[in-house]
Amino acid sequence: MENPNTKPTKLCPTCGTRAAENAPRCLVCGTEFANEQKKDSSRKSKTSQKKVATPEIRGTRMPEITLSVPVIVLLFIVFLAIGAGAVYFGLQATGAIVEPTEAPTETLTPTPSLTPTPVKPTTTFTPLPSPTPQTYRVQLGDNCGTIAFLFNISVQSIILENSLAASCPLSVNDELRIPYPTPTLTPEATNTPSSVQATRDACDVDYYTVIEGDDLSTIALFRGVSVEAIMEWNGKTVPTVFVGETIAIPNCLRDYVPGQGTVTPTPAPPKQKPELLLPNDGQGFTLENDLVTLQWASVGTLLENEFYQVTVIDVTDGNKEPLVIEVSDTKFTVPTDFRPTDGSVHIYRWWVMPVAKIGVNSDGSPIYISGGPSSDNRDFSWTGTGTAPTPSP
Repeated sequence: MENPNTKPTKLCPTCGTRAAENAPRCLVCGTEFANEQKKDSSRKSKTSQKKVATPEIRGTRMPEITLSVPVIVLLFIVFLAIGAGAVYFGLQATGAIVEPTEAPTETLTPTPSLTPTPVKPTTTFTPLPSPTPQTYRVQLGDNCGTIAFLFNISVQSIILENSLAASCPLSVNDELRIPYPTPTLTPEATNTPSSVQATRDACDVDYYTVIEGDDLSTIALFRGVSVEAIMEWNGKTVPTVFVGETIAIPNCLRDYVPGQGTVTPTPAPPKQKPELLLPNDGQGFTLENDLVTLQWASVGTLLENEFYQVTVIDVTDGNKEPLVIEVSDTKFTVPTDFRPTDGSVHIYRWWVMPVAKIGVNSDGSPIYISGGPSSDNRDFSWTGTGTAPTPSP
């Protein structure tokens, strides 16, 4: 007996699925129920006739899949990407794909603007014109010495300017070219170390530490150096020493070596070159009572055996022996007996050299050795004391 509350249903003729009575098609296989509805209405109309209709049988169909347009487009893009990837990796495996080489990017370098460099003007040295020598006509009683004194120049400059002989012969009315005097620069003072400091720097020094029972006299006796030398070297004013005190023993001031007798004093270090001061180079001495005094700068305190050796040569008279003398002072007056006696002008040359006396030779003459470089040479002229020759008319 059927439940009156149950809704009427129908079966799909294709797959047998139960569906609602008014469903147009089967939800599973999609079979349409249109013909079935017509047949049902026909069957219902014939029910009264109690006539049963035979159902129509259809063949089996595949299920239909319905896709929307967006889904189809998405699936197409996915299949396309998969295919492109497969093609790329296949070509890469065969080496058919060449990686592109990145072209270098050209960097533009700005062109520097040209800045004109200022040209420094070249200084052209224009030498000062030499003054034209003046002229002088020789008068009666003139000689080179008086003319040199008149114009404050040297006799040697007159001889050189006029190409005269060394005796400077003149005649009345001779025309001489008189050069302008050349100023002599005063030698610049130099810082010369003192002889004492130079000796201390070069001296061989021993150091002795005073012990119990020592005094300065016994130390001096055993070291061969005088008490005075030890006191002076160590700056002492009294001959007193103390136990534990260290004193310097200057071996260069030894009077003797214990057990070996006396020794020759050690020469001091070389001196500096003496700087000549007076007379000026080329200066002339013409008056009968003129004295020529040579002067030079000191090279420091001289030791007891050190001197200045002065050499004076008469250049005009080559047969005259040179004058060589040793002095302790920084000046020397040329003896008047060295002056020419022929009444003419003589040219003299002189220089100074520091020397040290180291002993004497067999005849008792002192032996000197050089104690430093020689000075530069200087010349002076000296007019003879004899009667000047009478100039020819």
